[in-house]
Amino acid sequence: MTMMALVAFGAVLMETPARVVAWPGISVTAAGLLVSALAGAFYYHHGAWGAVEMAGKPSEALQDHVEALRLDTEYVTCLVRFGRVFFGLGMTVLALGLLKWDILPNWLALSTGLLGIAAMALTMGLPDNLEYYLPVFHLNALWFVAAGIVMGRSGLRIETQES
Repeated sequence: MTMMALVAFGAVLMETPARVVAWPGISVTAAGLLVSALAGAFYYHHGAWGAVEMAGKPSEALQDHVEALRLDTEYVTCLVRFGRVFFGLGMTVLALGLLKWDILPNWLALSTGLLGIAAMALTMGLPDNLEYYLPVFHLNALWFVAAGIVMGRSGLRIETQES
């Protein structure tokens, strides 16, 4: 849904100079979302497979199984970080476009950049504490709701190149 919302937003900006910055930001953000989704699917598969595989086994077997997962999940944890950092980078670039061309109110454009910076800072600054990213995830969802409401109410009147 987030990727569709971003592409729809980019489509609205197609005939404006803002597309020069908005589309790269949207593309990098979408790439980050896709990588994060693939990493999440891997974890889901691992969890479902592990639950079936370990059903009814003694606790020693469970412990051995969990310890054996570290190598597999090490690479996917890197993909989670990659997805979050690219999402943050894309949102930061998008914020620059929103501010430069005055597409959304300044408070909303600035919050785009702050969320992007927070995503990158938390992911890179605390790489082993992936749970600290959860508030950023929820705030991003609220940002999309707020952006949708603002665009819906204002009709998002954007000047085209001809204007």
